[in-house]
Amino acid sequence: MFVITGATIWNGKEEIFEHTNLFIRNGKIEKISEVLDASDTYRTIDGKGYIITPGLIDVHTHLGVSEEGVGQEGADFNETSDPVTPEVRAIDGINPREEGLKTARKSGITTVQVMPGSANVIGGEMSVLKTTGHIVDEMIIRQTSGMKAATGENPKRFHGSKGKMPATRMGVAAVLRKKLLEAKAYTEEENPKCDLGLEQLAKVINKEIPLRVHAHRADDIITVLRLKREFDIDVTIEHCTEGHFIADYIAKHDVMVSVGPTMSSRSKVELKDKSWSTIKALMDAGISCSITTDHPVVGIEYLLTSAIHAVKNGLTEQQALKAMTSNAARHLGVADRVGSLEAGKDADFLLWEGNPFDPQSNLCHVYINGEEITD
Repeated sequence: MFVITGATIWNGKEEIFEHTNLFIRNGKIEKISEVLDASDTYRTIDGKGYIITPGLIDVHTHLGVSEEGVGQEGADFNETSDPVTPEVRAIDGINPREEGLKTARKSGITTVQVMPGSANVIGGEMSVLKTTGHIVDEMIIRQTSGMKAATGENPKRFHGSKGKMPATRMGVAAVLRKKLLEAKAYTEEENPKCDLGLEQLAKVINKEIPLRVHAHRADDIITVLRLKREFDIDVTIEHCTEGHFIADYIAKHDVMVSVGPTMSSRSKVELKDKSWSTIKALMDAGISCSITTDHPVVGIEYLLTSAIHAVKNGLTEQQALKAMTSNAARHLGVADRVGSLEAGKDADFLLWEGNPFDPQSNLCHVYINGEEITD
């Protein structure tokens, strides 16, 4: 048990509390109070001069499955043997000792979603985990958090170049529709012959998990929303690079969105209209947005830098913090555990010397599950 006293708390929900005490018990936040009672039974840490924020969350990464500086031996994020692989799971390819996870926690990113890449139309299941630990099963906070799908240039390039479908955007949509129809039929059979891929895709049909779809171009985003209506499934739009062109249309479809990696170069045609103002346009339309690095496309350590650029282009600091904390937790379906500083939630938090959105401010302490991370 310990209490951090006299700090300024930014709780991740656009609320700021001055001269406040944060009480921690058994890895959870016990309470946040201006009253310093029970200080004689709690170890006391002087928080005066610090700003405390929730631990940061990146909703879309390939940490642990795309190992930094390793090459093909550590490339376990695209099972490119077939354009449709719902049977694979990111959890089975995560190396918890991978360097990127160490960089993440040193940078204040305490929770991440790890997913397959975007080479396939359907890429497999993804998981949400804490960034500390050596055994993946003990790091997981939501083992199956979504099913990866992808539209646009990536599946066209990877499979069309081999003379296989899909070679066009029409083909991408057709492959996805066909597999969703198979999964729907599978759920309606009384005693279906077990098919691992359809078994996992059935979770999407039954709304147990969302289909998380890589979509940059506005027309690809609209295709995803068309499929959402056709199959009555939950989806999230991942990247949403041209979302600012159709923000009002997206807002009609009850979806959450991750935006990024905007710090990347315009490495392909569908990124030519990427903009730091995209997230503001989406938020102004009432859409719940998160910011992502898509690590390793942009290094995980630049999540906050990305948010700073978004602030320079119209977001408030508190909106940008939400996009890396409470909005991100809701995006991942783990808001009951992380994403804001509230009683009962995991004690994942950061102590900053100075404003977190000032690049010269120091991140001084990182806590995950109530334990300070020292590496």
